[in-house]
Amino acid sequence: MNLIENLKWRYATKAYDASKKVNENDMNFIKEAIQLAATSYGLQLFKVLDVADPAIREKLKPASWGQSQITDASHLLVFCNYADVKDEHIDAYVQLKADTEGMDTASFQAYGDFMKSTIHKSPVAHKQTWTAKQTYIALGNALAACAELKIDSTPMEGFDAAAYSEILGLEEKGLQASVVLTVGYRSTEDATQHAKKVRKSLDKLFETI
Repeated sequence: MNLIENLKWRYATKAYDASKKVNENDMNFIKEAIQLAATSYGLQLFKVLDVADPAIREKLKPASWGQSQITDASHLLVFCNYADVKDEHIDAYVQLKADTEGMDTASFQAYGDFMKSTIHKSPVAHKQTWTAKQTYIALGNALAACAELKIDSTPMEGFDAAAYSEILGLEEKGLQASVVLTVGYRSTEDATQHAKKVRKSLDKLFETI
């Protein structure tokens, strides 16, 4: 039952201690939680960029409304969705599924064809919205994993996606920046950590019908 207590502990950190770094083992734990996120068809139509280069992070800061978390946090994760869903993405998943389960790819050909016929009916704009939603499921896993480790985190939608695309070269990779997560340790001067958590009561949030 530690999950609820850990979620009560976490908050959207406003100021990080730039001198403190998250160790590799803990980051691998967070990344594995992201890897295990539920996604439509299991396709994982997203990529997460771990932006370690300080110079790139300095460039991203103005494109993030000048928010200090971008440069001060230990890690900056940029969740990127696929700009379009292509046959090659589905074929790669079918191959991975076959390899993982020790089966021949022909066993999953019908499933692959079904995904292609269903997904390709949608316009590109719809597919972009769909794949972007997948990143938020992965983000939720990351937030819970950080709380489990008592590592601070901040989910951020306040950034210029076009600028991120240019700085990170996303267009040529077939990606779009969807949401950002900073990970690290809170500064003792971050007054937000002392604020009470404001949430609707369960009876207002849920309705049984």
